[in-house]
Amino acid sequence: MQMLDVELNDEYAGFLAARRVCVMRLIAEACARSGRDASEVRALAVSKTVEPEATLLAYRAGWRAFAENRPQELVRKTDFAAAQPVMAGVRFDLIGNLQKDKINQVIGRAALIHSVSSEDLARAISKKCEAKGACVKALLEVNVSGEESKSGFSPDEVREAAERLCALPGIELRGLMTMAPRGDLDVARRTFNGLRELACDLRGRTGLALPELSCGMSDDFRVAVEEGATIVRLGRVAFDPGYALA
Repeated sequence: MQMLDVELNDEYAGFLAARRVCVMRLIAEACARSGRDASEVRALAVSKTVEPEATLLAYRAGWRAFAENRPQELVRKTDFAAAQPVMAGVRFDLIGNLQKDKINQVIGRAALIHSVSSEDLARAISKKCEAKGACVKALLEVNVSGEESKSGFSPDEVREAAERLCALPGIELRGLMTMAPRGDLDVARRTFNGLRELACDLRGRTGLALPELSCGMSDDFRVAVEEGATIVRLGRVAFDPGYALA
């Protein structure tokens, strides 16, 4: 994971604030196009490529919710945030692959785990939570596009396992997550639409509200919002001055 080479100075702080204003405007415009309210969408600043000090600047710029790919980075960033009185109430999610031997690092730190990618992993999380007397909020990762390079349940697998997953103690299922293939917004739209339709199906099967749809990243978040995303995961567009936002 390559870290951004940025100087943490007033100029960068100004960039973070201006970029956030732009991103939130684009989210609001996408919501308006689809008849939604902008308050329905949470934007996560994906801080995996910046040092902890950059999250403090981002917090001062208005970001209140962050996300990390790796449990060890989640630990590092949450420890840093806990030592900053100004960051009281900040939220960190885990959005990357979670290995079973890292589950304990995540419990109590991640506000939401986006990447429960198999029934086996869900059962392992449930077991760890039971042992700790804890409960985690989680999303089921679904490979809607069917790409071999992506992890997650297939739509058919998640339908088949849904009722068993809902019965697991220690996990509160909040919805679904997916990633779209890069470089084609039409394919991305179909992927996000498929996630929304799958969530509707699962609500009928399980009786759960499943309110959260985590989809959309820097290149395709506007399309994701138009297709029903409630959480968008923004890394380069939030933190990288070299990322051109059209």
